[in-house]
Amino acid sequence: MPQTRRTDELMDGTALTAPRTPSPRDAPVLRWGVIAPGGIAASFVEALRTHTGQRVVAVGSRDADRARAFAGRFGIPAAYGSYAEVLDDAQVDIVYIASPHSEHHAHALMAIQAGKHVLVEKAFTRNAVEAEQLTTAARRQGVFCMEAMWTRFLPHMDVVRQVLDLGLLGDVLTVTADHGQFMNPRTAYRLFAPELAGGALLDLGVYPVSFAWMVLGPFASITAVGDTTDTGVDAQASIVVTNDAGAHGLLNTTLHARTPTTASVSGTRARLEIEGDFYAPATVRLVNRSNEPLGCHVPVLREGGLCYEAAEAARCVAAGRLESDLMPLEETLRVMRALDRIRADLGVSFPSE
Repeated sequence: MPQTRRTDELMDGTALTAPRTPSPRDAPVLRWGVIAPGGIAASFVEALRTHTGQRVVAVGSRDADRARAFAGRFGIPAAYGSYAEVLDDAQVDIVYIASPHSEHHAHALMAIQAGKHVLVEKAFTRNAVEAEQLTTAARRQGVFCMEAMWTRFLPHMDVVRQVLDLGLLGDVLTVTADHGQFMNPRTAYRLFAPELAGGALLDLGVYPVSFAWMVLGPFASITAVGDTTDTGVDAQASIVVTNDAGAHGLLNTTLHARTPTTASVSGTRARLEIEGDFYAPATVRLVNRSNEPLGCHVPVLREGGLCYEAAEAARCVAAGRLESDLMPLEETLRVMRALDRIRADLGVSFPSE
């Protein structure tokens, strides 16, 4: 991967290397189809239009008028009143699955079986069984498949990876991360609906869990406590994970409050702090054991961060790769299994599971 050697000056002579993340504008151009033109799809298409050379050539909705309105808003040439028509369009190279995660398995499987590459919004599926089925289908069909865990592809996360790889923190001891938002049941119905795989964990908590996995690697133990809403989905969860080296992850998610949404990684030599919202483009600070600042990375791009995941997918597809090293399918599967375990601890299950 290309690497820029610009460094920040640090008080102790150590250096934070700049992110190696390539410019999204330099990614090979793919022709994208979008399934389910909702809010996240709009953010995705706007990010592509503003920060990349990617082309969105088709959009599909179960409501033809909605598809046409979305296409008119973003200048997309083809608008379809069904998802199947997007998949039948020979101009589409790759499909962005932007439907609620309760529908990801069905919609992504349709696309994979049609021979399309897929970028599937997080959470990848409702559970690990569905994730395994999609993974098997994609590998059998020989198409690219990746979870759109956009955080993994942001430049500040590459700074985090480099700090860990260089051992600047010493032995990692503790990871903290939280993601809580105040959600009103009257206006955020999906998050409170069991039939739509609602709850805090799959929509919000997936970010802290995935971040902890990136830092700690495989979890050796998982313990969770929490409570549920009146509808039976998880309202709040506090999670402790460990790895084989004995490091701890302290994670929290809730639908009931706006939390700091920060993250940190503490080691025997130093600590990394990621400002809120840690899962979006964010400032990263390195401090020593005396709490003195050693270095700081400030993101260049604050808005439109979804462009980085699209650029990664485009680079992989152009290179003939079926998975991304930054978010490989095996890691998506393991995170989904961890989420299943946490839901089991909370006593939460979804209809038809």
